[in-house]
Amino acid sequence: MNSSLEAVAWYTWGVASLPLLDRLRARDWRLTPQRRVIAEVMGGDHVHLTAEEVLERARGRLPEVSLATVYNTLNELVSMGEVQQVDAGGGPTRYDPNTKDGHHHLVCLKCGDLRDVHPHGLDTLELPRSNRFGYRIVNRVVLFQGYCSDCGGP
Repeated sequence: MNSSLEAVAWYTWGVASLPLLDRLRARDWRLTPQRRVIAEVMGGDHVHLTAEEVLERARGRLPEVSLATVYNTLNELVSMGEVQQVDAGGGPTRYDPNTKDGHHHLVCLKCGDLRDVHPHGLDTLELPRSNRFGYRIVNRVVLFQGYCSDCGGP
């Protein structure tokens, strides 16, 4: 690669679509056994685990993983931009390893099931200047709420 800009472009477009563990390897992130297991349990579609769920799954593979290690690792992954924190309204924070495809979330108000969604029309969603209060808008985060097919409603 000729420049750091090309390296960033390669990471952004070539690696960003890979699973979390592969993205971390591409970054040459120090993968201790605990970090590796935490990254592995974050794999899959529609993964939105709490720190406690990450701990439970990680201990199934490596019993010596601690809750402090889980939180430290998740916080580092968030600061690196490899995992995003998701507040689905009530309940504990969840962590989403799918940070690169510009998705939003759909949550069941009864059971808390959380899904990635790709709604149409959000590219044109605009906040009128009179409602910006001097803010410079840099992102849109949309949370759809409803009842999953298992819960059916209130």
